[in-house]
Amino acid sequence: MSAKPSAIIFGGLNTNSRTLAAHLVPLEGEALVSNLLIIDKYSVSPPTTYLGAEFPQVLAKPNVEYRQANLTVPATVASCFEPSEGQEPFTFVFDLSGEVQWDRPEEVQIERTFNVARLIGEEAARRNVKAYVRLQHPFYKCSEKGSHDEAEDVEPDDVLGRWWHESLRALAAIPNLNLVILRSALVYGPYVDFNNVMNFMVVAAVYGYMKQPMKCLWAPGKHPSHTVHSEDVAGALWALAEWMGRVGRTEALSVAGEVIRFKNEKSKVKAVEGVVPADTECKAPLFNLEDDSELTLATLGETMTSFFGAGFQFHNFVVNTTAKFKLEDMVEDINEAHVEEWTRMITTSNPPIPNTHYSAYMDLYNLRKHVVAFNAGKIKRVVGYKLRHPKMTNEVLKDIIDKLKAENSWPNLDS
Repeated sequence: MSAKPSAIIFGGLNTNSRTLAAHLVPLEGEALVSNLLIIDKYSVSPPTTYLGAEFPQVLAKPNVEYRQANLTVPATVASCFEPSEGQEPFTFVFDLSGEVQWDRPEEVQIERTFNVARLIGEEAARRNVKAYVRLQHPFYKCSEKGSHDEAEDVEPDDVLGRWWHESLRALAAIPNLNLVILRSALVYGPYVDFNNVMNFMVVAAVYGYMKQPMKCLWAPGKHPSHTVHSEDVAGALWALAEWMGRVGRTEALSVAGEVIRFKNEKSKVKAVEGVVPADTECKAPLFNLEDDSELTLATLGETMTSFFGAGFQFHNFVVNTTAKFKLEDMVEDINEAHVEEWTRMITTSNPPIPNTHYSAYMDLYNLRKHVVAFNAGKIKRVVGYKLRHPKMTNEVLKDIIDKLKAENSWPNLDS
């Protein structure tokens, strides 16, 4: 019997699974798990999503297996839990599944987010896994004031947020599932190519290249835009798995349980299999994760643009007001200049990089006003988690850009 746990990562190949895999089975040093199975809908050979330079090296490790699978099929999910010959049953499940594209219709969100999480959770409970860790992205409408702790009653953001949140209620209602939830702030880091922060970084680089100040649509206000490094997301997921494996469901609920309130439309959920009734109390251990920067939109903008040698300003009242009511009409005009300059940057790079996965195009979702603020005191206090990257610094940003330049996905304009 191995002294180390074995683990499955479901989904998230386009978000956080690659970083988590590298944490569990690092390129150098001892692995934290005996065996690691990663399952998602994408192909890795040939790749049908961005993988980054390090992940293929993780996949080459002898105790790592990748499997392409359709996780909307119950029989497929069940088969994923069968260990390979000679291996022990899986100990930990990391559920990073779910649709992260904001513009997908409700039916897609139900099928790819809600149903997939429910199927994985039900099978994990049948298999008696010691820990089931669910990653929750910050698809919520936070207020600009308040403590923002785990007990705060936050509202899911749009269709995307509602079904991610509904997934938590479905998982919390599964008997005997050793569930623990990690709710992250805005993620950034090496090889991360999703969400607002990395898109913001590309645009900041463009304005540094143009030697012009980057201007934001929204008035400064407080506007919290809290962040967390991808390596801390991976570290916290592992820390929570170990914690749950030690304490078990009953104690975890006692010390960290929070009510997951119904936040959907009753008329829309009646026909959806597995939705927990609105009047049923769902409770699960929930932990927030963010770094110590406590960035606002203004300080995030200043941090990013100063790194690239640009300034950061806000548009005037007229532009702010127009954006508030007619943002859809402004998207193409906003993108015209910096998309053109980014194209120039990647084609004049030495060497040129016309096929980068990073884009300067800011879609409607990224241009909207988002407030993200989740106090992370609880995970530090209860679990004892210590941040690897407590602040977004120039050194941290340089490490990200250097790694992207090395894999030829970021323009090299130094010479």
